[in-house]
Amino acid sequence: MKTLRLREGKERSLLRRHPWIFESAIAKGGADAGETVRVESAKGEFLAWAAFSPSSKIRARAWSFDEKQRIDATFLRALVANSIRARARFDVQSDGVRLVHGEADGLPGLIVDRYGDTLVAQFLSSGVERWKTVLSDALLAETGLSRLYERSDASARGLEGLPEATGWLHGEGETALVLREHDWQLALDIATGHKTGFYLDQRDSRKRFADYARRLQFPRVLNCYCYTGGFTVAALAGGAAHVTSIDSSGPAIERARANVALNGFEASRADFMDADVNASLRQFAQEGRTFDAIVLDPPKFAPTVAHAERAARAYKDINRLAFKLLEPGGVLFTYSCSGGISADLFHKIVASAGTDAGVDGYIHERMGGAPDHPMTINFPEGEYLKGLVVMRKS
Repeated sequence: MKTLRLREGKERSLLRRHPWIFESAIAKGGADAGETVRVESAKGEFLAWAAFSPSSKIRARAWSFDEKQRIDATFLRALVANSIRARARFDVQSDGVRLVHGEADGLPGLIVDRYGDTLVAQFLSSGVERWKTVLSDALLAETGLSRLYERSDASARGLEGLPEATGWLHGEGETALVLREHDWQLALDIATGHKTGFYLDQRDSRKRFADYARRLQFPRVLNCYCYTGGFTVAALAGGAAHVTSIDSSGPAIERARANVALNGFEASRADFMDADVNASLRQFAQEGRTFDAIVLDPPKFAPTVAHAERAARAYKDINRLAFKLLEPGGVLFTYSCSGGISADLFHKIVASAGTDAGVDGYIHERMGGAPDHPMTINFPEGEYLKGLVVMRKS
């Protein structure tokens, strides 16, 4: 067994059972991509078994902190089974569910979503790439399904020195699917959609938005970065009179329009704009348009902490503009999915945006990812999605 020896004092995070070992923490040692290594302190004490990645700054990811544990197919099959079993205890009101959430489930770099009778997997680290066949077979065996599509085309693959890989690993057929979520349906394509095909992590936020629409009966809703219209459908399902949806992707807009029709809503209740959100918000301000509810669910502005300062300016700008367009008593659902922006920093950004807009508001709720996208005690980096529900003071 090959060994990684850490520098003095670099064992603290592993003693807290944090799974990442950075390149700068390693004094000596190496291995092939995905190979299991023994990780030791500077004094030679066992710390973890980990998968080595020769290209990534996260040079190794821990499989186990038990010296007696053998990292083999049996071990990995058990992790898959435990992860899927845990989902049965979560309250997931959909047939679209995340079954494996990387480090949170002890499988660093593996993301698996289920859409009805189809599994979609992302193998994003050298460790899970090396064990792809074993993990794929385990996923199919545990779910009893026969279709598994690979979407290993995220940027994280490049950081691991791995090429993109997409296509059917098991089974075949159409990649265009329809999932059930709460009281509505949403069409998606697992081959071309974002992430594994859809943003399952916002499932519960969409339900809360529908609840607010039902309770407050919004006359005018603005859904920014609408993608394929999840929040648009939720607003209409809740009884919003009219929703304006904006995205800079023409194909996403067309699918959003189709999702409105799929759920039987009148086309006249929804307008769609293939446009830049920031420019559109400025245009609305010039025209004097206002809205009773606004959703800001932008893409990832800050993938790492190094991008946080520039991203903070972008988040502040769109929130400032949204506050100006929000009616007194109106509700803003605002989000950041950037791992480099903490929940505390995001709160400060939104507060600063409100100050600049001359607006104060009540924070009704703090939002996060759906429960099948868990954050664990030992891996706080799992909290990538954070949101605030703000009601503007009258």
